[in-house]
Amino acid sequence: MKWTMKLRTRLFLSISALITVALFGLLLGLVSVLQMSSAQQTLIRENAVTLDLGLKLRQNLGEQLTLMLDDSANTEALERLQAQFQQLLDEGTSHEAEKAANEGFAQANQHYQHYLQAFRDSSVPARSLGADHPLGQAFNTLRADLVNAHKHALEHIKQSQQQAHDRALLISSLLGLVGLAVLILGFVTAHGIARRFGQPIEALAKAADQIGQGDFDVTLPVVQAVEMNQLTRRFGLMAEALRKHQATNVDELLAGQQRLQAVLDSIDDGLLIIDRQGHLEHINPVAQRQLGWDDSRLGSGLGEALNRPELDEQLRLVLRGGSLDRPPEDLNLEIDEEPRLLAYSLTPMCHAGGQILGAVMVLHDVTEQRTFERVRSEFVLRASHELRTPVTGMHMAFGLLRERLEFPPQSRETDLFDTIGEEMQRLTQLINDLLNFSRYQSGQQKLELTPCAVDDLLARACERFAGPAADKQIELKIELDTPLPRIQADPLQLDRVMDNLLDNAVRHTPTAGHIRLHARRHDERVIISIEDNGEGIAYGQQGRIFEPFVQVGRKKGGAGLGLALCKEIVQLHGGRMGVYSRPGQGTQFYMALPV
Repeated sequence: MKWTMKLRTRLFLSISALITVALFGLLLGLVSVLQMSSAQQTLIRENAVTLDLGLKLRQNLGEQLTLMLDDSANTEALERLQAQFQQLLDEGTSHEAEKAANEGFAQANQHYQHYLQAFRDSSVPARSLGADHPLGQAFNTLRADLVNAHKHALEHIKQSQQQAHDRALLISSLLGLVGLAVLILGFVTAHGIARRFGQPIEALAKAADQIGQGDFDVTLPVVQAVEMNQLTRRFGLMAEALRKHQATNVDELLAGQQRLQAVLDSIDDGLLIIDRQGHLEHINPVAQRQLGWDDSRLGSGLGEALNRPELDEQLRLVLRGGSLDRPPEDLNLEIDEEPRLLAYSLTPMCHAGGQILGAVMVLHDVTEQRTFERVRSEFVLRASHELRTPVTGMHMAFGLLRERLEFPPQSRETDLFDTIGEEMQRLTQLINDLLNFSRYQSGQQKLELTPCAVDDLLARACERFAGPAADKQIELKIELDTPLPRIQADPLQLDRVMDNLLDNAVRHTPTAGHIRLHARRHDERVIISIEDNGEGIAYGQQGRIFEPFVQVGRKKGGAGLGLALCKEIVQLHGGRMGVYSRPGQGTQFYMALPV
């Protein structure tokens, strides 16, 4: 603690000495300048009085001379000038007495009295200013006195200027010496501080660089200052603690990596981890088996490794924070001379702060699933075709039979005929739905794209359902956020989608309810939505609502292919379809179609 106080005192005294010397020099210069200014003002004021009196005396003497040489001059005017001249001489004498200067005006006063005496003694015809005349001699002597007083004043001003110049040089020299002393003292202080603290601080900086690079084995010098010794000792303790902490963290990190590696390797699906630059970082064993790869593919690009350049563009979109518009097509690969179909998904890996660190590609082998779906589609398509012919024949035969048999309107036979007709109509609709769905899934259905106006599409749908809505007192209204662009679409297929959605909305909307058809543009898509205030859909059922043969809600009917068929039609147009519903508050179906 003693050395600490000494070091602080030394620094305090050094800085205080610098400040004291600097302030002393400034104070000395300020006082000297004030003194010089005061002396100069006094000198100027005194000499200005002397010069002014001398000028007035010479002017008065000239006027007296003019009157004296004029025989017809007014005597009273001459006496008045002489009285003024005497008054000016008295003022000059008093001024000289106050400043203890030379007796120029006093001597001029004596000579002026002689001049007046000579003037009075001279006869009027004999008045002359000649050098041999007493009046001329007295006049010349008086004028010489006034001129000498003026010269003495000018010499006094010159001497005062020289003294001020010498004093200024002296003050400048003193201020220069003070500045030199401050400079020397500051240099000595700075050199002492740099010698005492510079080397230890440089050593600490180098040690900090080593720690920043991960090297915690640092060596710090021992210095005289106790403060720096304490700092270096604590820095060394910190480096040792960081080294131990790093060793612990490395062990924990390795353990965590091993656990993560085990988790990734135990996942049933293939997993590819991709860094921010689009290079493969990790491939789990399942993905290696699915793709027939080894670790040599690490570090290569995704599109290059899979020989699918379009994957690089999808990956760049995901790494920018975007998402794929539609589920990507399956990867068709040949592994060990065996064709395989792999479904995949690309998902960004995000830091807790939202920064994207990379992407994850999940692979799922769907070879058997796609084969089953193809066989199922073919079976449904063939079965529908095979069923359609006999059902059509049965329907025609039933119609002919009903025309030939007549029963009373309220009879049991009439009810049975109506029931058979309705069920045959439902069976025909079911077969048609199966055929349409199979065509869409198998890719046999082709679109006839033409420019389509969205407002016309909604208007036609409202006209078709105006009757059923009026029967339940349901309000149908259209809202458009204009302007809306025209879209390339198949109007007949979109009409089928609108009919299905509006039919569901009317069936599930209570009496005196309302249904809203809304269209707006969002970026490069047109969003068309149908919203009702019906019973809504339970949260647990919303995820399966677009699956085929799935029916939700209390009012079930049909085969459950309507929404699945709508989704297939929208996806075939390059769009996507979704639902938003809250139980008891209504449902909103929407489709996003490209412009």
